[in-house]
Amino acid sequence: MAKDNGPERLFLDDLAVGQIFLSGQYALTRDEITAFAATFDPQPFHLDDEAARATLFAGLAASGWHTAAVTMRLLVGGGAPLAGGIIGAGGEIEWPRPTRPDDVLQVESEVLEIIPSRSKPDRGMVRLRSQTRNQNGEVVQVLTARLIVPRRQVDQ
Repeated sequence: MAKDNGPERLFLDDLAVGQIFLSGQYALTRDEITAFAATFDPQPFHLDDEAARATLFAGLAASGWHTAAVTMRLLVGGGAPLAGGIIGAGGEIEWPRPTRPDDVLQVESEVLEIIPSRSKPDRGMVRLRSQTRNQNGEVVQVLTARLIVPRRQVDQ
């Protein structure tokens, strides 16, 4: 029986500016939100409904870092099928609205720029914008990342 290795992994040479990738989905529970917050971002608006209602979030909200971690999981799971893995070299992150309990997240990524390396011909840099949306299509995170992507090796 053949083993399913998931989506085909793409090298720098396989990518094109404007190319779009869509991830699977991930449902975020209240328990996951509070457990992550208790360990990594123990602020009241991530831990307690009542305390959160009195903040600018007006209710329990996931830590932005939790949203970023779920985004990474979705990218690694096929939302950015890059050869060599998702290897970051910097970027910017925005959280335009909070992620809430029971949100179902999905990531749409677009290749913005491809820059082959002059000094390291076996790789290049890709600038990828990933928008994480909830089940209503509302953007909860925008990650614009510079990623190192290997080139396809050519037999000589």
